[in-house]
Amino acid sequence: MGTQIYINTWRKRAEDQLRWGDSENWSDQDFEKLAEMFLDKTGTMLSITTLKRIWGRVKYDSSPNAATLNTLAKFLGYADWRSFKQSMDAEKPQVAADKTSPQKNYVPVAMAGVVLLAAIGSLIAWSIKPNKAEKKLNDAPVKFESKKVTDDLPNSVVFNYDASWLNTDSITLQQSWDPSRSERISSKGKQHTSIYYYPGYFTAKLIAGGKVKKETPVFIKTKGWAGIIEKEPIPTYLSADEIKLSGSLGISSKVLANKTVSPVFNDLPVSFYNVQEFEGLNGSDFTFETTLRNTSEPGESLCRNIMVYVLGKRSAVIIPLSAKGCISNLGLYTSSEQINGKETDLSAFGCDFNEFQQLKFGVKNMRLNVFLNNKHILDESITQSIGDIIGIRIRFEGSGAIRNIKLSNSNQTFLNEKF
Repeated sequence: MGTQIYINTWRKRAEDQLRWGDSENWSDQDFEKLAEMFLDKTGTMLSITTLKRIWGRVKYDSSPNAATLNTLAKFLGYADWRSFKQSMDAEKPQVAADKTSPQKNYVPVAMAGVVLLAAIGSLIAWSIKPNKAEKKLNDAPVKFESKKVTDDLPNSVVFNYDASWLNTDSITLQQSWDPSRSERISSKGKQHTSIYYYPGYFTAKLIAGGKVKKETPVFIKTKGWAGIIEKEPIPTYLSADEIKLSGSLGISSKVLANKTVSPVFNDLPVSFYNVQEFEGLNGSDFTFETTLRNTSEPGESLCRNIMVYVLGKRSAVIIPLSAKGCISNLGLYTSSEQINGKETDLSAFGCDFNEFQQLKFGVKNMRLNVFLNNKHILDESITQSIGDIIGIRIRFEGSGAIRNIKLSNSNQTFLNEKF
């Protein structure tokens, strides 16, 4: 099979897993959230443009490169693209060879082909025309609203819904862009509750018949700064005393080792969130500044990664830092494009974490600029902003410290903290 046939098969399986309905109706926001989902599942964030090419929404004559294909395969749980192809090949039915003379069977086969084409044509014509039940499912009025029960973490959310008009026994409630956070609920019910362990701006979806029937926003805020050791299925929250260091916000290696019962922090993320309303602050005009470092020793965290997020209602800007020898693994997201350290030299984002690092980045006139220790290291155009800014997230692999943070735009300062 050609590469495109495998891609078409992959796309169908991804759509079945996502359960977002007809991909022809997917919005830019859906592709943005899919890009975030790739980052969480594979460690690589494919750009929105790349995803649109995969789905045929953007014309592109060439096949995706090997790194992109491997990322697609990992998204579905395969080791790489070759493993995905081998799995698909193994599923193909084996057709026995026809030993009958082609000349003797030409007329019957041709007639059978004509009959088959006619049958397929009739089937397609019938299937294109929606039946009354499908029309009722598509047009039925649906109520779907959310209400938080607290202003703290974790936060249970009450969903009030009315899907009684839908001609189906059960529907799906999806908490956010991640389909793994979905629950089957009764279409005859009126309420359902879900728990949110992390802060952020989420779009919950009510899905029936494979299509999104209604969406409602869920905005989980923090009271100032929240420190969270991220793990599944339930994270560990850090107390105010545990994240208060001498002249810094962060977590020490001692506290982290006690909390996790392990002296090694590889692939152990600890995030610091400040999620709130920043009225008047938009992703098309902002500047973020911070002084920080990963305080882990190399024996505790080999690459000592840091990821700095400015969170918007539509997506995020993500700036990575790491030990100099690990820049190949970095991935940067501009709000519209992913820049992969496997394909781009991101050595300017490598750090000596014996010293604090001064990071500054922002968007102005649809360009993202990044400065590290007063050196200009990135200037990239963007095609869309992250929308209204709703928060900051700083994620350390292991222990880390933040001395100060400033968030502003051309007109005013929204956050200015020195710890």
